[in-house]
Amino acid sequence: MTTLTPVPPRARRSATRAADAEERSNVSTLDRSRRSVRITTRVLAVLLVVALCVVALGPLLWLFKAALSTSQDVLREPFAWWPSGIQWQNLPDAWSQIHVGQYLLNTVWVAAGCWFFGLLVALTGGYGIAVLRPRYARVVNGAVLATLFIPGVVSLISLYVTVLDVPLLGVNLVNTFWAVWLPSAASAFNVLLVARFFDGLPRDVFEAARIDGAGVFRVFWSIVLPMSRPVIGVVSLLTIVASWKEFLWPLLVLPSPDLQPLSVGLYRVSDTAPTNLLMAGMFISVVIPVVLFLVFQRQFLRSAGQAGAVKG
Repeated sequence: MTTLTPVPPRARRSATRAADAEERSNVSTLDRSRRSVRITTRVLAVLLVVALCVVALGPLLWLFKAALSTSQDVLREPFAWWPSGIQWQNLPDAWSQIHVGQYLLNTVWVAAGCWFFGLLVALTGGYGIAVLRPRYARVVNGAVLATLFIPGVVSLISLYVTVLDVPLLGVNLVNTFWAVWLPSAASAFNVLLVARFFDGLPRDVFEAARIDGAGVFRVFWSIVLPMSRPVIGVVSLLTIVASWKEFLWPLLVLPSPDLQPLSVGLYRVSDTAPTNLLMAGMFISVVIPVVLFLVFQRQFLRSAGQAGAVKG
């Protein structure tokens, strides 16, 4: 009687990875056994990785170098490695002298408000279209979809006039964060993204909750929201990134320097601030979202994958 020797788990995982790599590759196992093919593929892979690193990290590394250089070095020798030495003092000087700290706080307030109201509108709008499904749901869905084909510049003047004198309320929202929060909340893309995710949720759960006596709000709060963490993560990431880098609209509705975010504040002081301090301020404005993404990248990528993998 022949005894079968069990395959170690590590060997099984290695064999599985090799099989998957062979399926995804355009080069067969027979071709890879030839030395010339192996050398060519490895060289191309290294060149591709280097090119991606240069394109992705090159601007950020140069900005880091410029943020710690003198103004003369930035202008005369932009690609030299700190001819006058590393100027660490540029970062605290930019924080205090050109008020990067105040602009950063304003940016956080803008991003937090846009995130809250954007998430509120996206979740409730998607819930109404995909879960409640009133008779006019298709009409609303089509109207929301149609707004995606309207360029934002076309509605810029009408939106600004509306902010100057809000209908029915008769209030002027200029020079308040509300002027940024409320218009950014009405994102048709986010509403449709959430609605498509809700379409994939099992409707049997909703029907069972209604039979048990759960109302509309109870179903939304206790059932829909806990099942919607992936799409909430995706919408949160999109909303925060969009609000962090927005420039034109805050420039129009926040003329007061005390309320302007980093994107507008750095532009306002660009004519008077020293070049090295301006570069330091730009580096601070860029490195914060990059660090946050690196810290939470697993959550973001997992949420994006789960949001796209739901099946109806």
